[in-house]
Parts: sequence; C-alpha cells; structure tokens
Amino acid sequence: MGKNNKNGLLMRSLDGIERTGNKLPHPVTLFAIFALMVILASGLFSALGTSVQHPDPEEGIIEVNSLMNAEGIRYIFESAVDNFVGFAPLGTVLVTMLGIGIAERSGLISAALRGLVMSVPNQLITAALVFGGIMSSMAADAGYVVLTPLGAVLFAGLGRHPLAGLAAAFAGVSAGFSANLLPTSLDPLLGNLTIAAAEIVDPAYAEGMNIAMNYYFMIVSVIVLTIVGTLITEKIVEPRLGKYEGGIGDEPDKLNATERKGLKAAGLSFIVTMGAIALLVVPEWAPLRDPDSDLIVSLAPFLESLVPVILLMFFIPGYVYGRVTNEIKSDKDVANQMSDTMAAMGMYVVLAFVAGQFVAYFAETNLGLVMSVKGAELLQGLGLEDAGILLLIAFIIVAGFINLFIGSASAKWALMAPVFVPLMMMMGISPEATQLAYRIADSTTNVISPLMPYFAIVIAFAQKYDKKVGIGTLIATMLPYSIAFTIMWIVMFIVWILTGMPLGPNAPVMYP
Repeated sequence: MGKNNKNGLLMRSLDGIERTGNKLPHPVTLFAIFALMVILASGLFSALGTSVQHPDPEEGIIEVNSLMNAEGIRYIFESAVDNFVGFAPLGTVLVTMLGIGIAERSGLISAALRGLVMSVPNQLITAALVFGGIMSSMAADAGYVVLTPLGAVLFAGLGRHPLAGLAAAFAGVSAGFSANLLPTSLDPLLGNLTIAAAEIVDPAYAEGMNIAMNYYFMIVSVIVLTIVGTLITEKIVEPRLGKYEGGIGDEPDKLNATERKGLKAAGLSFIVTMGAIALLVVPEWAPLRDPDSDLIVSLAPFLESLVPVILLMFFIPGYVYGRVTNEIKSDKDVANQMSDTMAAMGMYVVLAFVAGQFVAYFAETNLGLVMSVKGAELLQGLGLEDAGILLLIAFIIVAGFINLFIGSASAKWALMAPVFVPLMMMMGISPEATQLAYRIADSTTNVISPLMPYFAIVIAFAQKYDKKVGIGTLIATMLPYSIAFTIMWIVMFIVWILTGMPLGPNAPVMYP
C-alpha cells in the first residue's frame, strides 16, 4: 500500500497506530485470544464475587458467570456450534453475497460501475458513497455487506485507492448509522425503551412522547455527516493511503453494445422486481406489513425480510444481465458462480466461527453488563449535575467507550435508559435529548471497534486489495472519521441545546 511522503503530525500518528495495531496477531488468532481472556476473566471476577445492581430493581443483582467451572466448561463445548451458527452477521453476509455474487460474476456490477464512472462527475462520487452509506441504515445491517465492497470496487474503477472507497462507505454505514432522512427500525427500537424509562419519573410526560423524537436532528445530520465524511476521505484518508499499486484501478473501458443491452434488460428487471416487492409491502393487505400498527412499526415484517429482498434485488438483474450477455448459459453457470462466491468467503467463515465464540462468551459471562453499570456509576460520580451540556458530553464519551465492547444498540440502551433517562430528567434534560446523546455515541465508535460484529467482514473485503491489511490498518484508517463525526455531532448538539430547537416532533431539548 502506497504512502504519502508528506507526513504531518496527524499522518505520523495514524501510521503509528497502524504499525502498532498490525503487530497484533491475525484477526482469527486475536478473537481466539479475546475469547480465552473472557474465560479467564470470568473465572477471576466470579471468584472475587463481582456483582452490580441492575438499574431495574426487578432484575436484581447482576453477577459474573464463570466459564471456568464445570457448568461453564459444559457451556463452552455444548454451545460451540450454536455460537457459530447464531453469530449475527454470518447468515446476513452469506445469503446476501449469493445475490451479489451473481451480479458480480455475471459482469453486471462491473458494467454498471463503468457506466457510472463515465457519467457521474468524479468530485461527486465520494459524497454519493458516504450519503448512500448513511441512508443504508434503512436496510438495517445490509449496508455493511453491500456498500463497503461496492465502495472499494467503485474507487478502483476510478483509478483511486479502493481502500479509500471502502472506508468512505464504511464510515457512512457504521459511524453514521443513527442518521437518516427517513425513520428507520432504530427509531422504535430505542424510542420505546426511552418512553418506558421516562415513565419512571413522569408518566404524563411519557404519554406525549413519540418514537420519532430525534427525527429533525437526524435529517440535518445526514447533510452534515456527508460533507464531513467526504472531506475526511479526500483530505486525510486517501492522501495517506497514497497511490494504489495493486493493478486493479485501471481506466475502465467504455461499454460495448452487448453490455449496454444487458444493462437495459437488467435495469428493467430491477424495476419489475422492485414493483413486485412493493406489492408485498405497500397495500394494507400486503403480507410484509402489519396493518394494525403505526406507519413505522407496520414495516417491521418488511425490515426483518431485507436479507432475502436484497438477495433478489441483486440476483434477478444479475441473472438477466448474464443471459443477455451470454455470461450465463444454463443453470450450471448460476450454480458455479454462486459456489465461487462462497469459496471466496472462506476466510470470513473462519473469522465468524472464532468471533462468534467470543461474542457468546462475553454475553454469557455478564461481563459486558457489569462494565456498563460500572461506566454508568462513573458518569454519575463526575459531579456535573449543574452543567447539563458537560454532562451530556461526558455521557457521549462514556457510552461511546462502552460501545467499543458491546455492539448491540438495543441491548446497551435497555440497560442504560432506566439509569440515565430519569437522571437527566431530574436535571432538566429531556428524555429525547438523552436518547440523542446515546445515538451519537452508539454510532461514532463503531468503526474503530474490533468487537463490532461486522468489523471482521470489512477486513476480509479490504484484504482482497491488500493482503497486509490488519486490525491496525482499519482502525488507523477509520479513526479520523470517528473523531470528526463525534466532534461535529457534539457541536451540532450544543447548538441545538443553546437554540432550543425541537429534536423531533413534539421533542424539546429541555425537560420542563
């Protein structure tokens, strides 16, 4: 990977982080070490009697469960297969890649990207990629397995460094996960927990709350983060990566008549596919919606079905394109192309097995829950009761640190909301503002956490272009995004607090 010789302090710091991080073992080995450390730590803290009071008194005491006793050892052996199969990203990635594989190996993606390169101004590509990543949260986690590799391929087609494209997409998908122009599944997921926590202090106030409580702020965030992500990519990340020497980023060839014909047929099939999917979602009788719920919640069946939907969105146009261009002549070609795609995912499958064990052990031992409660106690002890803005900033920092260890947004908020929503209300800060602070923290540190479930798949995508890419490379590449997004979001939040603008429909910043 080429490097820019004009290294300032920032570049030298990032290079140092990369060198240090890459001295770590292979990600597979590292996750195995993490899993072993969890086992040892569970035995130690369990022997010490480590426990905390759950924020919800009805849940009682949280104790550390040891994996070093007979019961724990049985769990390790008996759960190994379930931990692998149940690893959250595994099925999503593999099923989605079946469709992407057909679209890629039939030549559709290459032709579409070359057509895009020829028609879209180069200066807009980065912004479009970051924006698309941010908006991909409508499709839950699908952006990780769709946009990050497409970002790399797109930049390679432009003759730019593919890892810069991957980083721009990853930043939008992950660090900007909370922002969107439309409500997403995250809104009801967190909003209902916030409303329930607000009822502890003021049931009357909670009755007037709604799950779109951060909507206005998140709309503005899409624009701001797109600009910030574009600047970080083009001014810091891409210059640091230097010229790509892998030989993939050659000037793309112009589309020939057969490819143009295939693209037209694929585009028509895509429209037909989307129309068929719309019939499954839009009408009140549609099977992929719940007619008895409000607008956002009613789409839950559709949101939970996004993986096979994305599979079809790539598979059908890819198949049509392959038939028109004669890249697919029979069902044997389809089977072979899908098989080749799965073969290329071998390293990720190995990573998924080891990472799945670690994630499961961490949850089984309750170490994550104990760390969250201890972090909450630390924040409560900072003595910032009379400085609302400082307390919110401190909360963002603590929640962002916790996010490095626990990836699930709902799991963390289910634990933290009953503590911090009432606490902030007592100091005149609205539940809506507290949830917003949490959403900022929950997004911005995703891209620098090796424990984030999709971190391994992003490394696997990056290694397609540079076999030397390791955890240190990815963290050093993504750290500028994490810092910049955090700072910009905090600045926006402070402006919102000082001006008193509503965060969403009927969602004030201050609690009356």
